Amino acid sequence: MFRFALSIGFAGLLAAQPRGTPVERQQARSVVYSTKGIVATSQHLASQAGASILARGGSAVDAAIAANAVLGLTEPMMNGIGGDLFVLYREAATGLIRGLNASGPTPRALTIAGLQRKGYKSMPAAGIHSATVPGCVRGWEAVHKRYGKLPWRDLFAPAIELAETGFPVHEWMAMVWDSAEMRQNPESLRAFYPNGQAPGAGQLFRNPALARAYRILASQGAKAFYQGEIAHSLLATAQKLGGFHAAEDLASYQPLWVEPIATTYRGWTLHELPPNGQGLAALSMLNMLETFTPAAHNSTLDLHRKIEAMKLAYADLFYVGDPKATKVPTAGLISKPYAAVRAKLIDPSRANCDVKKGEPPAASDTTYFSVVDKDGNVASWIQSVSSVWGSSVTVEGMGFVLHNRGAGFQFDAAHPNALAPGKRPFHTIIPAILSGPDVQIGFGIMGGPNQPLAHAQFVSNIIDHGMNIQAALEAPRFSKQRPSGCDLFLENRVGVETLTGLSALGHQLVITGPYSNANGHGNAVLRNTRTGINAGASDPRGDGSAIPEP
Repeated sequence: MFRFALSIGFAGLLAAQPRGTPVERQQARSVVYSTKGIVATSQHLASQAGASILARGGSAVDAAIAANAVLGLTEPMMNGIGGDLFVLYREAATGLIRGLNASGPTPRALTIAGLQRKGYKSMPAAGIHSATVPGCVRGWEAVHKRYGKLPWRDLFAPAIELAETGFPVHEWMAMVWDSAEMRQNPESLRAFYPNGQAPGAGQLFRNPALARAYRILASQGAKAFYQGEIAHSLLATAQKLGGFHAAEDLASYQPLWVEPIATTYRGWTLHELPPNGQGLAALSMLNMLETFTPAAHNSTLDLHRKIEAMKLAYADLFYVGDPKATKVPTAGLISKPYAAVRAKLIDPSRANCDVKKGEPPAASDTTYFSVVDKDGNVASWIQSVSSVWGSSVTVEGMGFVLHNRGAGFQFDAAHPNALAPGKRPFHTIIPAILSGPDVQIGFGIMGGPNQPLAHAQFVSNIIDHGMNIQAALEAPRFSKQRPSGCDLFLENRVGVETLTGLSALGHQLVITGPYSNANGHGNAVLRNTRTGINAGASDPRGDGSAIPEP
């Protein structure tokens, strides 16, 4: 009966089309629509957990915390309670967009001189000295106190059950699970390599130690992470490895509510978080692109402009550091007049392989997922342990790794991102909210330095090329890890004519697969404020899905 009904429906669809007209579209997945809430994450178990919380009457924030806890289990090399958190939240009732910066500072005893005495000539890429204070759990607490509806303890139940009973590892996570650095750490090997082997796709994985940590958090609150049993384990781990972390570093930490920064783009408004993050690069890039008339999507001219604007915007990230420790010219960097000056440096006839930072006018100053609830509140949420497996240091008995966000610090004391005691490092993870006629879109695209340029491409896909949120996520993307040089990653779905044209302009192309994770993967939710309908989308470059509240 079911097959028959499907065949009749498909026949009816074809009959409704003019004869000879193919039924086609430019995207692989459909947008998910609902009159209720939607949770879009990079792992379907996390999306399910968040959707179940919405069904119980939870808010967008409640669902986000539950989903984040599951992601810390299912994607432990990407995110978890040992990392940092950034949030943009749009209140449906007021229309206000608020920002939370839950990135942690360095230990107060950590200095350039101290590391130099240990033989370091630059910041270590991994290990205990790369781990700053994890801000995630205090961030969860802060947003829950302001926007949560369900009891804190209830939000951890899905993750605890999965950690204890196990879950099948998904494809993308299985591909990036194995790590030589992790195998060198006995606690990491014990917690994440059952029988000494990385779990394969479809293999059941359990993490009873993380279930224990989540039970402690559920019953005792965030204080347990910063002053209680989890804090004691973290400090004991750091001490054993010769780290500089002290009890006061954890106990004194609090996240910051911050005012988002924004720019307009062809009548829409993109909201990002201010430094110490790199969100201003997305705003700067769009400001430059706005000075041009849009070219055909993924044509040589379209991509050349975006690539060159990206280089100029990223070169200016030199100025970004912790605004408490250095003066960041944020307003100047995202101003329209400054963008017009920078845009004039884009030569339509050749690629610039030696981009310099600009001189902005003086002015004051990676797991992503998104949730929209039935009331239209939007949580744009990104949380990370920085590099894959972060510091590769696993907290003893607790089943989670510490991040390595401190690896980005510089040993040059004059640099805006110089290592200093109690200072927050430059951050790559950025959530975003795009506001347009009758719509609010919470979105983000993971991938370290890739994120601002991916944000700008997503926004251009929607505004310049009329795509829906699923198509905008799926569309071919380019990626570049640094402003210097002309090297570039570009997916092979871009046409041969465009590839030939870009090469002729001097771009040095590395052609990747059709849905390459070198270009990151993201998620998006949309609220239509006129109709009350919600929409969700998830990038096929990841293992995730957008799941509506049941």
